[in-house]
Amino acid sequence: MKKYIGLLSFCLLVSCSAKKAVVAEKVANDKLSAEKIIDNHYKNKLNFNTLYIKSSVNYKDSNLSQNVTAEIKIKKDEIILVSIRILGITMAKALITPEKVQYYEKLNSSYFDGNYSALSKLLGAELDFQKVQNLLLGEAFDNLKNGKYNLTLVENNYKLETSSNSNISKTFYLSGDNYLLKQEAISQPALERMLQVIYPARKSAVEYNLPTGIAIEANQKSEKTTININYNTVSFNEELSFPYSVPNSYERIFIN
Repeated sequence: MKKYIGLLSFCLLVSCSAKKAVVAEKVANDKLSAEKIIDNHYKNKLNFNTLYIKSSVNYKDSNLSQNVTAEIKIKKDEIILVSIRILGITMAKALITPEKVQYYEKLNSSYFDGNYSALSKLLGAELDFQKVQNLLLGEAFDNLKNGKYNLTLVENNYKLETSSNSNISKTFYLSGDNYLLKQEAISQPALERMLQVIYPARKSAVEYNLPTGIAIEANQKSEKTTININYNTVSFNEELSFPYSVPNSYERIFIN
């Protein structure tokens, strides 16, 4: 299990004051432009100070299948702390800020302190703090307002897709009911890399637009990693602490 608990914590990098949700439509409107759909999507954007999530996680790759619990604390746009526990015992922690990523794990008494390149390599997509935060909140990796997309309707969803001429293809599925993100995928065919994220369900949009879980699948050539996260307990705007301290005896590792 060497290094995998650490990598798991590394890649999990997921009273309410949310904005009022867009009024739901029964079916997708085929008269809307991509720009209008994107505008409606961002009317659902969460507005909060802190977020606490207690979740159950299944991680699986070619070497390991592991069930753990994960406590996720977010101070919006500033810091994310993920604590991985097995049988109630904290086995790893990951501290994520806009500047860098850090984690330590007890099994091998090791720690990592570096940039986002290793996380990006693990999941097959270029990541930064904002993208990791968006992933946990059920929001699109990219700022959709900055892109150009081909729009089609697929099973009552709005499908936004970048040009196929690009080396990187990005696809986003927004619900025809409320414009919330249901699925996104980033594909790099030349490198045989694809990252797919699915949000199976949502809490009530009137209360807050947070997903009830995340299904992540990362493919790189013959390697496949899946992470399924179920949000069991969620609370907004509580006073949270973000304790993170690496024991002096731990050995620093470097990930190529």
